[in-house]
Amino acid sequence: MNTLALTYTAIAASANLIGAVAVVSRSRWSVRALDNMVALSAGFMISVALLDLIPDSILTHGPGAGLIILIGYLLVHLTQHTLAPHFHFGEEVHHVTKVASFSALAGLMLHTFVDGVAIASGFGVSEGLGVLVFLAILLHKLPEGLAISSLFLAAGESRGAALAASGALAMSSLLGALLTQHVPLLEEYGLPLAAGVTLYVGASNLVPEFQGKKGWNLPLSFFLGCAIYYAARRIVGS
Repeated sequence: MNTLALTYTAIAASANLIGAVAVVSRSRWSVRALDNMVALSAGFMISVALLDLIPDSILTHGPGAGLIILIGYLLVHLTQHTLAPHFHFGEEVHHVTKVASFSALAGLMLHTFVDGVAIASGFGVSEGLGVLVFLAILLHKLPEGLAISSLFLAAGESRGAALAASGALAMSSLLGALLTQHVPLLEEYGLPLAAGVTLYVGASNLVPEFQGKKGWNLPLSFFLGCAIYYAARRIVGS
């Protein structure tokens, strides 16, 4: 068992809980700070998908990797924007139905499960890639925790239920990392699946959260996220 992959997954998953605690304790995150975090994360995640996860998947599986990458991409769209069309990253301030909150939880659990798969698959290729995937995932875990806990509160659920929802996301990530090391199908196809999910989260989830907002601040954060990933990639030698 790769205990390093599990350790990094646990650290990333803890950010889900931190985001939920910030909401239920009535702490308020600056909207500007959250927007910049989302933009930076988007650049980082798109970079890890295009520069490493997708090329490594094709190197390992050949042209057939494209189908698995597409399946990963479509699964997130199905669960987060078809079955749960209300979902977005960041804190929810409008009333939503309980169906919407639980649908979002189901969609996010698939997403966070593949987060764990991605980290474990990255470490399966190299320690350097594992660390880079971990950083990409860590960056969006806080907005994710904010999103699910505030959705539950907006649906009239208790603070305990909101915290439990974020805990379910954290456990789902750990389960993904654990199963990747024991289920042959995930071990074999985890990397291209994670590539599709990572690309979707960066390009289709996170970018739309800020691309319509005015000013140069958010585009600069996005480009900075790409630049930081490229620099980190050169440093760790992925």
